[in-house]
Amino acid sequence: MFDFTPAKKPTLYFIGVTTTKSSIMDVFPKWAEALGLGDVGIKGIDLPLHAPAEDYRKVTRFLKDDALSEGALVTTHKLDLYKACEDMFDYVDPFAERLEEVSSLSKKGGKFCAHAKDPISSGLALESFVPAGFWADHGGEVLLMGAGGSSLAMTIYLSQEKWGNNVPKAISIANRSEPRLESARRTLSGANSKVGMRYVHSPAPADNDKLVSSLPPYSLVVNATGLGKDAPGSPTTDAVDYPEHSLVWEINYRGDLLFKEQAERQAAAKDLHVEDGWNYFIHGWTQVIAEVFHKEIKGALLEELSRLAR
Repeated sequence: MFDFTPAKKPTLYFIGVTTTKSSIMDVFPKWAEALGLGDVGIKGIDLPLHAPAEDYRKVTRFLKDDALSEGALVTTHKLDLYKACEDMFDYVDPFAERLEEVSSLSKKGGKFCAHAKDPISSGLALESFVPAGFWADHGGEVLLMGAGGSSLAMTIYLSQEKWGNNVPKAISIANRSEPRLESARRTLSGANSKVGMRYVHSPAPADNDKLVSSLPPYSLVVNATGLGKDAPGSPTTDAVDYPEHSLVWEINYRGDLLFKEQAERQAAAKDLHVEDGWNYFIHGWTQVIAEVFHKEIKGALLEELSRLAR
């Protein structure tokens, strides 16, 4: 369990499953220097998947009360931590309230704040590889494998009314367990009526293969299951058959990345664009760092942080 020793200098925490393996532990000191943050630190907090509520509350209480604990990025535990600790936040942003998840903990004006940054960071990552006008021009669909916070955030981003007709024809969320699907359905109720929403119980990789093969050309397929990073494997089998001219997004940037390899084998023949999770990683972290340390990070500075990380 986490060591609750008070921080000796301003510290950002990383709440995950295998935080010591993350590149951010080596990258953050370089970023802190580039951002002029001074003598600050980063510390990982590893919790098992779906940890007991009391563990989430102990960690959150420490972060809230410790003077030099500035905030945290939350990954994997976004939904569970929010559910366990909702009453401990002084401010909850609209995305966090709607998604019932938290990816950023920070302090501002004496308040302990919970933010859901994924609709912003996933949107920025999608904008880096989805061509302008892609949905309006081609009428493709989206398949999100996994019903966790990332999939919900992407759905909110992709189905915004402000995009007009440039939205997917349909978004399907597939998941191994039915309770998460029902939770996703409740959270996303009232989404853009121009986008058909489907919630599919898909307990085995072969089931996901069928969903992929049923998509029209110019679709987007996303691995948001955690397989390939938090656990080995892929949500699809080696027999998966992708629709032509489609976009395939592995939102992980480290791990065995089997899903990405499966898609890359078909990339040339099917004219697929296969994207990893690097930009998502960069935007996910910089959005939280900007919130925690009250810094604006964009443009040339963002590009410099990405260069330093690589």
